[in-house]
Amino acid sequence: MGVAYSMSRIIVSESVGYTILLAKLVSVGLFVQFCLGQTNSLEGIRVHDAPNYTRVVFDTRSKTKYHVFMLDNPKRVVVDLDDTAKSQKLDPTQVESRVVAAIRRAERPQGSYRVVLDLKRAVKAPKTFALNPVRPYGHRLVVDLYWGSSEQKSVVQAQLDGQRDVVITIDAGHGGEDPGAIGVNKIFEKNVVLSIARGVKRHLDATKGFNAVLVRDGDYYVPLRKRPRLAREARSDFFVSIHADAFRSPAVSGASVYALSRKRATSETARWLVENENRSDLIGGVGKVVLDDYDDSVAEMLLDLSMDANLVHSIDAGETVLAALSEVARLHKGQLEQAGFVVLKSPDVPSILVETGYISNPNEARLLATSKYQQQIARAIANGVREYMRQNPPPGSLIAVLSDSETIRHLVKRGDTLSEIALRYDVSAAAIRSANRLRGNVIKTGEVLIIPRLGQES
Repeated sequence: MGVAYSMSRIIVSESVGYTILLAKLVSVGLFVQFCLGQTNSLEGIRVHDAPNYTRVVFDTRSKTKYHVFMLDNPKRVVVDLDDTAKSQKLDPTQVESRVVAAIRRAERPQGSYRVVLDLKRAVKAPKTFALNPVRPYGHRLVVDLYWGSSEQKSVVQAQLDGQRDVVITIDAGHGGEDPGAIGVNKIFEKNVVLSIARGVKRHLDATKGFNAVLVRDGDYYVPLRKRPRLAREARSDFFVSIHADAFRSPAVSGASVYALSRKRATSETARWLVENENRSDLIGGVGKVVLDDYDDSVAEMLLDLSMDANLVHSIDAGETVLAALSEVARLHKGQLEQAGFVVLKSPDVPSILVETGYISNPNEARLLATSKYQQQIARAIANGVREYMRQNPPPGSLIAVLSDSETIRHLVKRGDTLSEIALRYDVSAAAIRSANRLRGNVIKTGEVLIIPRLGQES
């Protein structure tokens, strides 16, 4: 609150004894001006629907005190912001939500500002928390409206006479309050990678023996540590996180594939990306309650026990996906990289992270914004995942049964040699040359070789 100044005159005089200036100030005007300088302001309101809750975010100029309560007949949530006024740049809020029907606003006595959320359905008591500034946002108040379980439903593998589907979890990075990287013409990473993730799912679901699960299938944020946890709950055989990031220099471009590194990242670019991706929880808005149930020492122990074996599978799978990507995209580097991304730290699910390109690069941003290129990338990722899983079918899966009767195909990766491939499949190099009509031992990255089975060698 401001202090009213009742002085009606200010006289400034020189020591020589004559008046230089006489000014009259209206005390009420001073009071209003002082208060305006101290009042907080509501800058914006955003709404994000998740599968089991809706998040409403209030942007304020500074940290604010607030009161949230519910009313019935009709159902609504009321948010009162103390010492807050409406910003002149606050636009009318257009709502597209399964829960929030409309947003009403009004100034209240004693300088407070009220926002009313009219609801389409009943919700539980709102969960609220404030977020400190983190680029690209300032101060935020988050109101989460839950109507179901606080956990997403997990997907359990279907079992049919021991011939289950292989389950692939696909994670579209960022989402909701976290836009990810922002490219030219305001291309949001979160939108690009969701489109690609949906494309990967379509291709895998269309393949016999595969079942793809999306971590998010809309514009909402999932905490980093929860993403691999959802993959484990779905009993996934493989986890792939999809991104389209940015770098300091707009000259950097090309697709990359990462597996986990438990030591130092393999390049400066990798270190930069890790720092940016691992801060997503700050941007996406994770309240302290979400992280309190995580014991880092226990998590680290679990990683130590089982990460090494899964890392071998992750690296092999990553190299296969990278080879498939090389058919449709320019590569940032011609080899798999490793870095400490949080989403890759699953103790029991082989995991990779795919950077589909850099939207900080103008040319690559324009490509990634097109549906055609997004689907080319999606198809390549799906092809790489399928190829790896067919080469390494999980026991008890349908593709393990099919692989015993179907032709084996090997996607040539960087560094592969004909003799090493022959040794891997326990056939002769001559048999592979004959089956593929090769004149010599030269093979190309991205080439698919038919592998003859024992007893089929000519």
